Amino acid sequence: MRYADGPGIQCELYVDADPARVWELVSDVRLPARLSPELQRVEWLGGAGAAVVGARFAGHNRHPVIGEWRTVSQIVECVPGRALAWAVMDADGRYGEPTEDPAKALAAWRFDLVGEGDGTRLRQAVRIGPGRSGVSLAIESMPVPEERIVAARLGELRAGIETTLQGIKALAEEA
Repeated sequence: MRYADGPGIQCELYVDADPARVWELVSDVRLPARLSPELQRVEWLGGAGAAVVGARFAGHNRHPVIGEWRTVSQIVECVPGRALAWAVMDADGRYGEPTEDPAKALAAWRFDLVGEGDGTRLRQAVRIGPGRSGVSLAIESMPVPEERIVAARLGELRAGIETTLQGIKALAEEA
């Protein structure tokens, strides 16, 4: 798969907690920083403090190969108890022209929650591109087939999602 195709992945699991409890965790954009191997810290921007459409937050990331960087994300969908989605932008221009336009996002993330029995089916998904990112730089600088670079990045993202989902499950079920 090529970067221009907008590749992505989705993982899901069952959480033995009602959707309202899972939503409390999912809608706290700072929580994944406690669970993710890459996302280190999150802070709301511009007076925002809750997950609502249009709210923005900065994410501070670290990767062993490309180092540290900051992104700005904007919530593009928020249906309490059901869905939360955000576009991640390269506002600082680390990978090319700076942008705060969700249509030029370097990635799009989302959580979906579906009531299932007494619990919740929780899905997390990511799509990379269309904006420039660290994957773009790797593709341009390495004589390795693009598909291998994209597959490697999707593998890293899958591992991070699985860790985050397991962390949310553990927190939701302990309450």
